[in-house]
Amino acid sequence: MASSAAQTIARPEPAIHRLTVLVALGDAQRAEQLADMLAASDDLLPTLVAGNMNQAVDVAVTDETALASRAIGSTTPVVLLSRRAGSEQRPANVLAVLPISADSLLIAAALRLAASGYRVRRAGPSEVAAHGEFHGELSEEEAPDDNQPRPALSPREAEVLALLAEGAPNKVIARRLNISVHTAKFHVAAILIKLGAANRTDAIAIAMRQGLVLV
Repeated sequence: MASSAAQTIARPEPAIHRLTVLVALGDAQRAEQLADMLAASDDLLPTLVAGNMNQAVDVAVTDETALASRAIGSTTPVVLLSRRAGSEQRPANVLAVLPISADSLLIAAALRLAASGYRVRRAGPSEVAAHGEFHGELSEEEAPDDNQPRPALSPREAEVLALLAEGAPNKVIARRLNISVHTAKFHVAAILIKLGAANRTDAIAIAMRQGLVLV
């Protein structure tokens, strides 16, 4: 009779879907640096603008210069890095506007939200906004009442929420915080309940809108 160890069949880890991110910036050096930083994420696959402008991508990050060149398809969700303040008219596929100097982790969070159809807008009129002062925008029916008190997250839940904003799966959260995967799942579930979120992406959008995520 074969041993139980021999009968055990290792199940392969489920593949993580990676979002293809087109990095199209007027500053080639900044584009390469940003692409390198985004590539460090498990779920983002950056690509720089090449000869084929019609390449299939899930989401794009660009600036005013590249946006004006029409290098990105009109149906591709776009995260715009802008020097301009205010809510001027922009193409409908621009779902997020961040400062030109935004941190790569904030850009990555906005890319994930934009790829899922969320809009991310600047909270204040100042051009130089602090990192994290951007809010996911849901429809008026979905948006929670701003007069309601913010959900009280524990210090550990705040740490888990920050990792969620980086796109970390439960196993990565567990490893980074030195906790079990079961405990990581428990904290994620608690965060979704406290924020009234339908899923992880929804939780990030709500947290960004309420200023709970500072990247």
